[in-house]
Amino acid sequence: MDTTGANPQGIVVPPVEGVAGGGTSYGWNDGGGVHFSNSSLRGSIDPSEVSTSDLVHVWCLPSTANVGPQEIPSTHLEPINLLAARNERESVQIAIRPKATWGGAGSAGVVQVQCSDLTSTSGDRLVVGQSITLRRVVSILGVPDALVPLDLPVSQINLAPGETTALWFSIDVPSAQPQGQYEGELFITAIKAEAGSSSQRLVKADRHQLYLELRNCLDIMESVEGKPSDEVVERANSVTTSLRGVLLSPVFSELFTDNGPVDMMDEDVISNLSVRIKLNLTVWDFVLPATPSLPAVFGISDTVIEDRFGVEHGSDEWYEALDQHFKWLLQYRISPYFCRWGGNMRVLTYTCPWPADHPKSDEYFSDPRLAAYAVPYSQAVPGNSSAKDHLQKEIEILRTKSHWKKAYFYLWDEPLNLEQYDMVRNMASKIYAYAPDARVLTTYYCGPNDAPLGPTPFEAFVKVPKFLRPHTQIYCTSEWVLGDREDLAREIVSELQPENGEEWWTYVCLGPSDPHPNWHIGMRGTQHRAVFWRVWKEGGTGFLYWGANCYEKATVPSAEISFRRGLPPGDGVLYYPGEVFSSSHQPVASVRLERILSGLQDFEYLQLYTSRYGRDEGLALLEKTGMYLGPERYTLEHMPIDVMRGEIFNTCRS
Repeated sequence: MDTTGANPQGIVVPPVEGVAGGGTSYGWNDGGGVHFSNSSLRGSIDPSEVSTSDLVHVWCLPSTANVGPQEIPSTHLEPINLLAARNERESVQIAIRPKATWGGAGSAGVVQVQCSDLTSTSGDRLVVGQSITLRRVVSILGVPDALVPLDLPVSQINLAPGETTALWFSIDVPSAQPQGQYEGELFITAIKAEAGSSSQRLVKADRHQLYLELRNCLDIMESVEGKPSDEVVERANSVTTSLRGVLLSPVFSELFTDNGPVDMMDEDVISNLSVRIKLNLTVWDFVLPATPSLPAVFGISDTVIEDRFGVEHGSDEWYEALDQHFKWLLQYRISPYFCRWGGNMRVLTYTCPWPADHPKSDEYFSDPRLAAYAVPYSQAVPGNSSAKDHLQKEIEILRTKSHWKKAYFYLWDEPLNLEQYDMVRNMASKIYAYAPDARVLTTYYCGPNDAPLGPTPFEAFVKVPKFLRPHTQIYCTSEWVLGDREDLAREIVSELQPENGEEWWTYVCLGPSDPHPNWHIGMRGTQHRAVFWRVWKEGGTGFLYWGANCYEKATVPSAEISFRRGLPPGDGVLYYPGEVFSSSHQPVASVRLERILSGLQDFEYLQLYTSRYGRDEGLALLEKTGMYLGPERYTLEHMPIDVMRGEIFNTCRS
């Protein structure tokens, strides 16, 4: 993307109150007299007789921009120019803001968005709806974060007066896609609210879907008798959300149009009236490895799934729900594990809910997209065998598999005292009795607080490997401990014994805070993406994130999302239930999750460059481009990212 997304007015924008970071201009209007109404258009407007460019501003921004309702329009619409390797996803944002009103009450008007396939001169194609997706950016806590899928090749968007709507446009390049230059177009056309809804009849499938949704609303409210008042309120809110989704469904598109599937518009109308955005994509010969170079293991709370979706632990519906979440997250170069916490931060973690002798176990663990998997210390689903027998059987089966090298045991989250560290030792000893080559992962940010290992907290922290050895192989430390001192990372690594299989992984959670890289809502886009730049520069060989779906407890799928009290907004939540936004059961990604994927793809670019020219040259490239120098010194603009990727493309392509 060849635009930085900088504020064209040069206005200094304050951060959202109560949310770390800052960003572009969401949640804030400077009131400085900037007006965007089109004074030349008076009275009733027929969009079929007026150029769409007279009715709306359209401009493009990079995926690192936080585009909120008060984003100020750019005066120039430039072609979208993207570079992507094979097996890579590249994204860009398209912003739309009304200049005039041509809709009904409460609406500025409706625009139709239509996208063509991308084709190369040799006839190769990236198909809309398969390789090309479009999502609407929806605010969470007033900050743009949720990415709600839209229909393709054509969708209708209802625009609010005086507000900017952002669309997230993504291209997934298959591993076998031929390299070359691909071109396409995206058309944005203002239409009448009733356009495209040609007296649709309610076919049987529509009636059945409508029946199911209304029946679900009735089921939710019929069983409220005797329930606590807070649960009744939650159920009422859920029903309200569901009914609103029904009203906004295509069935009622003649009465109110918003994002429903519609007919393709006449090409003459598109040619004469639409805003056309030229799409140019360069696909080059580098193929991102199917198995990520950096194991990035992310937790999924099984109890959150059980509560919200009403599935009983160990039931068929439970396995189906976990399977859906696992497979969905794999597309983000993430190695998911399921988790539930016990007392004092003891944690049960498992990547596959089925036992090792089940066919699904091999299916999960042999998937090339999975870089690492967690083996449960105790049974994920209680069975007839004892805990000891179960552990022994699981290990004996898995050790015979070629994927055993991916296995790890994550037993305790952040032990704090001698008793907890001893528990880690005891559990690890039982594992080693069956598998001396097993890998135990321990997360920590301090040594035992009741038996200091050194005169200062950091000196004690650095001595943890010596204290835990040989009962841990993966020492996973909080980035918060390091602050902005990269030299401390070198001290940690110097204590390890890589010749004996010891590794250094890192993690983020509620810390570190702004301006350091993390994934809290409200942080800058480059701040989200920089988490894996930091991992690469500091030399970590893996990464852990504690939770991707750890929002507050709810008992219906469509209940409003609430973040956990005491945590920064977004901490532990990287995607949302689809039911919160529509009748879809597919999870809805956050912009932060997309930026995590981008950061992991940047990691692969840096790995490629280093494999050709050495690590010192890779570090020099980060400094030369200004993309990342340290946890408090990284780019706030998108341009250095494109410069870095372009340099690697120019020097490493065949």
